[in-house]
Amino acid sequence: MIDPSGAPRLRVAVLGVGRVGSVLGAALGRAGHFVAAAAAVSDSSVQRARRMLPDAELLPADQAVALADLVLITVPDDQLLGLIRGLANTGAWRTGQLAVHTSGAHGISVFAPAAEAGVVGMALHPVMTFTGRAEDLQRLDGAAFGVTAVEEFRPVAETLVIELGGEPVWVPESARPRYHAALSMGSNHLVTLVNDSADVLRSAGVDNPRRLLSPLLSASLDNALILGDDALTGPVSRGDSETVRAHLAALHATPFLNPYLAMAIRTMQRAHAAGRLSDEQCAALIEVIDEAEDGR
Repeated sequence: MIDPSGAPRLRVAVLGVGRVGSVLGAALGRAGHFVAAAAAVSDSSVQRARRMLPDAELLPADQAVALADLVLITVPDDQLLGLIRGLANTGAWRTGQLAVHTSGAHGISVFAPAAEAGVVGMALHPVMTFTGRAEDLQRLDGAAFGVTAVEEFRPVAETLVIELGGEPVWVPESARPRYHAALSMGSNHLVTLVNDSADVLRSAGVDNPRRLLSPLLSASLDNALILGDDALTGPVSRGDSETVRAHLAALHATPFLNPYLAMAIRTMQRAHAAGRLSDEQCAALIEVIDEAEDGR
């Protein structure tokens, strides 16, 4: 399909109409491509497809692939390889098709069964969260995408990201697991850390933890992103071992002790490497931490 400007327009199939697939499919439509088909299983996925991809014909995955120049796969990580392999076993793939998955954990090796049929696979991972609603389309503008592709098709992959409204960030195939681990640490673990902090405040009798945490954590995040380790503050980074001892005593026999210990050790390591803590201060902190670990 060619648009009046002469740029090739693609027929798109979306496999997995969850929050990500529905929004990226709609974004491809916004860019001028035609979302011809979608494979949606659950009632919520069907409703989402009808809302976000109104022109798409709802079909089984193999029939949807047969209609497409570009196949967008947005199923959960642990289903990705099985779906690609299953489509290969049924002969659904055809030479010259483009296939994109949005998993952060996988690169392009997962496309091996499709590549044997002449399919070009690309990994385009949007570094943002999705609600599956129309407002996500605006949030895509300027969002980073982790891009992995064979070098020959890197310009194609990066062009697709730009058409989606995003900013392509190249991630080598070999670095994909470390890339995803980093994002999980920064995003998923942050949620756990914030909610643990709120729970400890509630256990201390604070009725509205958000009132305390919101300005503090917002400033801490901004400082960390701008200043790096120069943003470190608090008793561990100052070497206040007795304050840390009091914290550990207060958290003894709670689910929060182990996370505090792990983060205290890592904070100490970073502060020492940044020249904020002396060897003697680290030794005092390690003694306090060892005592708490022995008492678990």
